Amino acid sequence: MKSIAVAALMVVSVVMVHAQTSAPPPPGWDEVVRFYEQRVRDAGIVGSSLELVRDGRVVAAHQVGYQDLEAKRPVTPDTIFHWGSITKTLTSIAIMQLRDRKRLSLDDPAVKYVPELRQVHNPFGDMSQVTLRQLMSHTAGFRAPTWPWGGDQDWHPFEPTRWDQVVAMLPYTRLLFPPGSRYSYSNPGVIFLGRTIEALSGDDYEMYVTKNILMPLGMSRTFFDRAPYHLLPARSRSYYRTDEGLREGRFDFDTGITVSNGGLNAPLGDMAKYLAFLMGDPAHAEVSDAVLARPSLEEMFRPVARASDGEGGTGQDVQIGLSFFLERHQGLDLVAHSGSQGGFLSHFYVHLPTRTGFVVAYNTEVTTKKGGNPEVTRRVDAELRDEILKRVFSRPR
Repeated sequence: MKSIAVAALMVVSVVMVHAQTSAPPPPGWDEVVRFYEQRVRDAGIVGSSLELVRDGRVVAAHQVGYQDLEAKRPVTPDTIFHWGSITKTLTSIAIMQLRDRKRLSLDDPAVKYVPELRQVHNPFGDMSQVTLRQLMSHTAGFRAPTWPWGGDQDWHPFEPTRWDQVVAMLPYTRLLFPPGSRYSYSNPGVIFLGRTIEALSGDDYEMYVTKNILMPLGMSRTFFDRAPYHLLPARSRSYYRTDEGLREGRFDFDTGITVSNGGLNAPLGDMAKYLAFLMGDPAHAEVSDAVLARPSLEEMFRPVARASDGEGGTGQDVQIGLSFFLERHQGLDLVAHSGSQGGFLSHFYVHLPTRTGFVVAYNTEVTTKKGGNPEVTRRVDAELRDEILKRVFSRPR
């Protein structure tokens, strides 16, 4: 696409959402907005959106830049971003639903529901050692990537499109460490959870999650993979910025068989409803409990293993629960997860004691060899987190 100077990339709009909230933004929000605009602009990120959630409501929101640079279409509150690995948290909630309905035990062997896993080489024993709980906590021993080769050509599928392609790799797959002995992030492990949901429910993964999570929570503009026609105009495009310039990523892509670990698309308003559910919304407790009883949800927030090399980055105080990351920043214990796929980066953080959280999405993966900062968008994301925690979370309500 045409090269456009970074200075010409940005438009900024501020939108307060949820008409029932007429109060001004919380103290510190104006400072956050100034910081956010400057960091996004300096990094060359094409578009981004941020929402702050408190007591089940969006109390402040801000959008920066374009959802479609070539068409000069700005990011709005309705812009739909791709959420990548945040999908994994929905997958694990679906597993907990099935557990609570007595359809499975978290300590069941994964081969009970995905018998093809017996083809995997386990140098530490039998494959029946691998449990659903271990798949949920990334402690089962599987490698990180689903498809460890290809994907670098425009004509390649975005991800494997059929289950039989994954099955064909299983005889060439081995466990990397004894199941349950430590943490290592794994996309294939979550695909096996998706297959378990399908085996027990009789629904395709996307349909099960839509019926049992998205619909009850009122996430009516949320979907998996390619957009329905009426939502396509709201879907953000994605970009890659490197030292060589800016290029556009694939638009409206299909995550194929990997949908259960990365196929989610939604506007931030819908994701705010998800955060309200996670933090506990007394005003909608009946609906929330219908999705997953609060004790079961809180069970997912208990640490299972250290994950210092995971979502929070090396050196951070990070643990993994049942799909959710448990991070400690600036003295605050947070429930979190990020997503990164196809040029998009996203993140949410929830502070349960104050029922406060935020969700942010960026549509540009910025990498550079200059200045020693190869993952610029992730750096911006971490800096924004720290600014929000300092300016908003740490102030008296």
